[in-house]
Amino acid sequence: MSRKPLQLSPDITTMIRLDHSHVFRAFHRYHLASPWWRKRAIVGSVCSALEIHAQLEEEIFYPALARVAPDNETLRESGPQHDELRETIRKLRSMGPDNAAFDGLFMQLMRETIHHVADEETGLLPIAERSLKHELRSLGSAMTRRRMELLSERPGRIALDTAGTFPVATAVLAGIVLFGAGKLLTQWRSLDRYGA
Repeated sequence: MSRKPLQLSPDITTMIRLDHSHVFRAFHRYHLASPWWRKRAIVGSVCSALEIHAQLEEEIFYPALARVAPDNETLRESGPQHDELRETIRKLRSMGPDNAAFDGLFMQLMRETIHHVADEETGLLPIAERSLKHELRSLGSAMTRRRMELLSERPGRIALDTAGTFPVATAVLAGIVLFGAGKLLTQWRSLDRYGA
C-alpha cells in the first residue's frame, strides 16, 4: 500500500517544473506595499521551497544527470548557483521585513532564481528527458519520498508561510476539510444513534 502513491508520483522533470512554477507564483504575490507579516510569509515560503528543491536536485537529479552528461557546463554551474541562492536566503532569514535592504535582497533572490531556472529548463531538463527517459518515473518517486522527509522536518513553519502566501487557496482547502469532517461526524453520529 505504501508503494502505490509513489507509483503515481510524477516523473522527476515534471516535479522540478512544478517546483519552479510554485516559487514563481509565490514571487508574484510579493508587493512592496504588502504588510510585513505577508512579506515575511512569502519570503519564508519561497526560501523553504528553494532550500528543499536545491537539496532534492543535489541528492537525486544532478547525480543521475551526471551519469549521462558528466561534462555538461550547466550542470557544473548548478551547484555554485545553489550556493549563491543559499547565501541570499541566509541573509534574508537574518533580517526582517522592516530592514531597508529586505525588499532589494528578495528581488535579488528572484533574479538569481529566474536565471537558475532558465538554465535548468532550457538545458538540463531536456537532456534528462532524452537520456534518462526510462528512469524519470523512478527518480520522481525517489524525489517524492525524500521531499516528504524534508517537509516533515518543519511542517508548522511551512504551513504558516504557505497560508500567508496563498490565503485564498488555504481558506478554500480548510473549508473543504471542515466540510468533509462535518459530513463524517454526521455519519458517525447517525451510526451511533441507530446502533450500527
